[in-house]
Amino acid sequence: MKNLYPFLLLIIIISCGSTNETGSIQPPNQNSEKAAVVSVSITGNENAYTFSVGVLSPDTGCNQYADWWEVTSESGSLIYRRILAHSHVNEQPFIRSGGSINIREDQIVIVRVHMNTSGYGTRTFKGSVSGGFVAFETDQNFATDLANKQPLPSSCAF
Repeated sequence: MKNLYPFLLLIIIISCGSTNETGSIQPPNQNSEKAAVVSVSITGNENAYTFSVGVLSPDTGCNQYADWWEVTSESGSLIYRRILAHSHVNEQPFIRSGGSINIREDQIVIVRVHMNTSGYGTRTFKGSVSGGFVAFETDQNFATDLANKQPLPSSCAF
């Protein structure tokens, strides 16, 4: 029996590994300067959805933190932005909800996150309410002009 412990420990470690059956993606390296969307879930009704977005970001405090997540059209138009009022240094990944998001059930959208220091991360989610969302890598230059569009954060609480 004593000889089985290392084997069982190995099995447990492997089973806690990187498979993903729930539509979330593997977290980026925490030393990265970019944030990533790691999950998206939706509640509500057509033209009035609430999105709950999982974010993993290399927050260090107000000097470096994820300051919003947003929903865009495939062409890069801003549909909704959820301002994050503070850093999440000790809460990684974290989930924040926002809405009411005015989209159709079958409308394809992109959910992405922004860092106050390094801009938009490219690890996003893409999909629709009816078809579901999957991990998606956006181009680093996708709709970067939205970084200057209101609403924008006015401050960072902590």
